[in-house]
Amino acid sequence: MNAPSLSRRHAGAVFAALAVAAAGWALAPHAGKQSAVQWIDDVCSAVSRPMFASAPAPAGSGVAARPSTSVKVLSCESLPHVPGKSVTTAIVDFPPLAYSPAHRHPGSVTVLMLEGTVRSQLAGGLVGDYKTGQTFFEPPGTLHLFAENPDPVRPAKLVSVFVTDENCGPLVLPP
Repeated sequence: MNAPSLSRRHAGAVFAALAVAAAGWALAPHAGKQSAVQWIDDVCSAVSRPMFASAPAPAGSGVAARPSTSVKVLSCESLPHVPGKSVTTAIVDFPPLAYSPAHRHPGSVTVLMLEGTVRSQLAGGLVGDYKTGQTFFEPPGTLHLFAENPDPVRPAKLVSVFVTDENCGPLVLPP
């Protein structure tokens, strides 16, 4: 194979990629410069995370938001040896491609992955992919930047154990 045919092959591949990107751009809903920048970022970063893994669409934008998580509290008990504190256990379900935006928790949280994969990031930390059997910890009040199920087909499920103030108050706080 000679160099000119290799160059033509690469040029053809680049042209095809640009054509696909242009077609995607034409078909994708967008509302201006900021969404264009986000769309380009989503396409260019799809190697390290699923395409369109940005935050859910703003309310009223006309774009369907990603699925959200669901939380089922299993128990909440006072800790008799730690006055003023309680422990709450909950199951969190992440449907395929589910996304949980920035939030905080009022107490310590320990998470055990029951099935699937959850991608998560705490402020000041790296993005982590947590799989079945793995755990992670969130200190009280830490900004949890996001959590998502990157899998487009399989759900993810985890159990969260919260140690919070007595009376089993709210488990999630605004960022």
